[in-house]
Amino acid sequence: MSEVEQKLNKYERYKLRMSPYEFFPQIQTLDFENLGDADRYYLQDFGIFSADFLEDEFTLRIRVPAGRLTAQQFQSIADIMTRYDLHLILTARAGMQIHGMDPENILDVFNQINDLGLTTWQSFGDNVRNIVTDIYDGVGQYCEIETYPIIIQMQEKILKNPRYVGMLPRRISVGISANRANVVSLFANDLYFALAKKDGVFGFNVYMGGKNSEVVKDADIFLQEYEVADFFGAFVEAFFKHGLRGSRLKTRLFHLLEVIGMEKFKEHIQSEYTKKFEKAGELQLEKVKFSQNEKLKGGTYAFCYQTDFARINAKEITLLANYASQHNAQIRLGIDQNIYLMGLKEIALELNSPKKSATILACAGSEYCPYSYWNIKNETSYLPLDKISEHGIQVGFSGCAKGCSRHQHTDIGFIGLRTNNFGAAEGGARVFLGAEHSDGNAVGRMIFSMVPLQHLHSLLTLIIALYEESGYDDFEEYSREVLNKYSEEFLSLWFLANLQTDKKVKLHAQERKDFEYERSLLEKNFASSELLDLIDDSFKNAISIVSKQLWTI
Repeated sequence: MSEVEQKLNKYERYKLRMSPYEFFPQIQTLDFENLGDADRYYLQDFGIFSADFLEDEFTLRIRVPAGRLTAQQFQSIADIMTRYDLHLILTARAGMQIHGMDPENILDVFNQINDLGLTTWQSFGDNVRNIVTDIYDGVGQYCEIETYPIIIQMQEKILKNPRYVGMLPRRISVGISANRANVVSLFANDLYFALAKKDGVFGFNVYMGGKNSEVVKDADIFLQEYEVADFFGAFVEAFFKHGLRGSRLKTRLFHLLEVIGMEKFKEHIQSEYTKKFEKAGELQLEKVKFSQNEKLKGGTYAFCYQTDFARINAKEITLLANYASQHNAQIRLGIDQNIYLMGLKEIALELNSPKKSATILACAGSEYCPYSYWNIKNETSYLPLDKISEHGIQVGFSGCAKGCSRHQHTDIGFIGLRTNNFGAAEGGARVFLGAEHSDGNAVGRMIFSMVPLQHLHSLLTLIIALYEESGYDDFEEYSREVLNKYSEEFLSLWFLANLQTDKKVKLHAQERKDFEYERSLLEKNFASSELLDLIDDSFKNAISIVSKQLWTI
C-alpha cells in the first residue's frame, strides 16, 4: 500500500481501485448471496444496502427530486410492494426506502423501480443526496420562485456523472426554498439556498456547513435564480477537489470549513465559477403555521396525509394515487415524512390520516437501521401526541446520535439510548429543547442526558403544560424568549423539581443566566423541597439524585 493510500480511509481506497461508475455494470451479474465488503460499499451508490445484522435482507432507497412523483409511479411502487411483500417508509429527504428484499429479488425490484422514470442512483453513499425544497414550492401563497426547475438543473450536473458518482469525500445534503414562510427548517443542510431579496429582486442567499447537530453558516453570497445551478456545479467540484478524505468522522463539509475557513472555501468555489460573487441580500423568512388543508395560489387546496410516522402500506398508496388521478392532483413527498396532494379544487373532506404525525419526524428505527437503539416508530407511543398536535410542536425522534430526524433542529428533540443508570438496562432518550430552527439561529440544547422511555410521557406533558401556562402561541418563540435565557442544568432541575413536587410553576422571560439567580428561583418556588439541600456549587449533583429518585425502577 502506498503512503498516499495509508492516509486515506477505507472507502477512499476503494475509490482509488475502482470508481462506483466503473463497478455499476457488474450489478446485473452479482451473486447477492455472496457479496464482499467492496460489493456492499459500491452498491450503496445505487441505493442498495443492507444492515450488518440482516446481511441477506436488502433495502432500496429511491431518489425523488423535490419529492415530486406521478400518481402512476406511486401506484407502480404499490404494485411492486404487493408483488414481493415489501415495506416502505418515507425518508427525511423526501425520498422513499423499500425494505424486505432478499438476494433472489433485489435485482428485479432494483430494475423495475429504475424503469419507472425514478432513480435509485446516488441516493446513498458519498454523493449529493436527494435535493429538497419546500413542499408548497411553486403553488404556495408565500412562494416567490418555483425551485423545481432549478433542482432538475442541479441534479443533471451530478446524476450519473462518472466524476461524482460515489466519489465525493462525504455525502452532501442540499436544500433550496423560495417560500417566504418557513414550512420546515432547511438550515441543517450542507448547502442551503434561502429566499432573499436584493435591489428589489428575489434570489437566494447561500449558507454552507450545516448538519444534524449544527446550523449552516452564512456565506455572504447572493445568487439570482438563473445563477444557482452553475454555482452548485462549482460548489460540488470544489468539494470534490478540496474535501477532507482522512478519518470518516471528519470528512463532512462542516469539518472542512473548520479547517480552512469559509473564505478559503469560497475562493475554491470562485475558481470554478465564472462570475464574481455578490454580497448577500436580505433573507426573506417569516413563520407561519400551515393547516392540513392549505389554500394555495389560484384558489386550489393542498391536503397533508399524515403517515404512520413515515410508514405507509400499499393499500394507502393506492388510495392516494387513485384520489390524485381522479382529482387531477399532484403528489409530493415532504421532508416531514408526510404525503401531500396539490391542486385540489375542494377541501379533501373524505380523506383521513392514520396518525397525528404532521410535526413529528422519526428516523427509520431499529427495525430497519443497525445504528438505532430503539424501534422509534413504536416508541412514539411515549409521546403526548394529542398535545403535540394541538400546539403544532416540531418534534424530532432519532434512534442514535447520527440524528436522521434532525432532533436538534426541532422544538423538542430526542436521541434513543440504552442505559442501566436507573436499574435494569432499559431504553431511554436524551432530550433537547430550544432550537431556534426557523431562522437557523441555534440548535437545541441537551437538557436531559437520559430519561427512561416510560417516564418520557410525564416529562413532556409537564414541559408542554408549562409552555401552555407561559402565554406564548408558538413553542419556538417560547424557547427563544424564555427557555434559552436559562442554563441547561437549571432547566433540567426546574423540570425535575416540578415533577417531584407535582407542581406546574412556570418560568418567566429574564435576561440573567447566572448560577446565583437561578438558585434563588429554585429557593423561592420550591422552599419546602429537600432538593435545595442537594445543590452545592452547581446543579449537577441535585439533578443526578432527583432524577434517580423519580425514575429508578
